[in-house]
Amino acid sequence: MTAIKLIVGLGNIGMEYAATRHNAGFWFIDELSSRYPCNLHEEKKFFGDVGRTTIGKQEIRLLKPNTFMNRSGLAVVAVANFYRIAPEEILVIHDELDIPCGTLKLKQGGGNGGHNGLKDIQARLGSANFWRLRIGISHPGDKNQVVSYVLKKPTADEQQLIDNSILRAIDEIETIVQGDFAAAMCELHKKI
Repeated sequence: MTAIKLIVGLGNIGMEYAATRHNAGFWFIDELSSRYPCNLHEEKKFFGDVGRTTIGKQEIRLLKPNTFMNRSGLAVVAVANFYRIAPEEILVIHDELDIPCGTLKLKQGGGNGGHNGLKDIQARLGSANFWRLRIGISHPGDKNQVVSYVLKKPTADEQQLIDNSILRAIDEIETIVQGDFAAAMCELHKKI
């Protein structure tokens, strides 16, 4: 079994983006670092906020890139290269339009679904073989509204669903980092 060594939460830096749907990955890392104490701090050489924690018996690096979404790969590659972390040892947490709020999907590899953060990570890593935890934010229903939708705050009901899904995912994080992805998927993919 391949264990996870790096967990990356995707989002956009700056107060104007802090509460927007596109920052679900950042919200995950913030919650995770409060449950598994971690001092996230800015590291210029890693183009992001990084920290180290222990989940189960596994030492894990956490990363929130500060490069804006479409250049997320810069930070991921910097950390992965420095610590010799292979793509299959990386878990990327990101917002997902194509699944409803409150829904989670864990998978390895695949396309980027038009997600600019994933697109940049794949291009810079030279691999799509990393794990992704997709946090559902629902779709606005019109592809022309997608950009403004992801850069807006969720409604109170949507926020509650997203927050609950993040907590459910963190409940399974020890299983995930140990590499028991099938068991984690059984729990995460359940209908709530």
